[in-house]
Amino acid sequence: MDERRDGTGDDRERLAGYVEVWWEAVHDFTHLLEKVPDEQWSTPTDLAGWDVRAVAAHVAHLEKVLATGVEETTQEPIRLGEPAHVTSMMGCYTEIGPANRRTATPDQLIMEIREAATARHTALLADPPTDGAAHPERVFGGVPWTWEKMLRNRPLDVWMHEQDVRRAVDMPGGMDSRAAQHTADYLAESLGYVLAKRLGAAPGTSLVLELEGSAPVAFAVDDKGRGEQLAELPTDPTVALAMDRETFVVLAGGRRRAPEGAVRIRGDQVLGARVVEQMATTP
Repeated sequence: MDERRDGTGDDRERLAGYVEVWWEAVHDFTHLLEKVPDEQWSTPTDLAGWDVRAVAAHVAHLEKVLATGVEETTQEPIRLGEPAHVTSMMGCYTEIGPANRRTATPDQLIMEIREAATARHTALLADPPTDGAAHPERVFGGVPWTWEKMLRNRPLDVWMHEQDVRRAVDMPGGMDSRAAQHTADYLAESLGYVLAKRLGAAPGTSLVLELEGSAPVAFAVDDKGRGEQLAELPTDPTVALAMDRETFVVLAGGRRRAPEGAVRIRGDQVLGARVVEQMATTP
């Protein structure tokens, strides 16, 4: 997704807002994990090869690296295709957390997340970042993220994994939190890229997303073949998609297909169906 901030001036308030939403997401996630019975920690989630334990272990891993600045290694061989669901180098990296925590108890994983997040939250409050375009000293996996990218990404990641667990153990909820709003609006920004780059739509093609709980947003392909977000909604878009928040996040997050009839398409039905098929933009 595009990083739309230019980093000029003092970004402190906006970045602090991301920290607040992430902190609330961690609270919600760990409280959910406390409600999951021990026998359900082995329940598969929508993420290939990951059960509830692996999802919790992954979050614990990333939060610990961000809190300490110390990367983990593992004795288990993690290569592309081993295990089968690992299909990228980032996939190899994200397997480290689950691999190193296979014997951890649910309480240990919950405590690790809380301790790491508390340490990082305390540090961010004591020395808050002020420039979104600057690069933090600690970013997991060596990814070249700015403060803007990292702090904006963390609420999304934690909340998406909360929802992975909720769907796996049939404990729906959390769709009205600030992290839910943040995630839905953040993911919606990727639709310009989907329209222009993934689908190669012609210049002038426009798309409106009507997402329950968020203001409608519109995108169009410009003369250079780039997808841009429009300041105003077009009166007659090429295609319009309408759906609820949960449907959108499972599609944009690449979790699962939408139930029949969950997405309402107006205008170009073929293009709308293609957008829905290609909507997943998270790693």
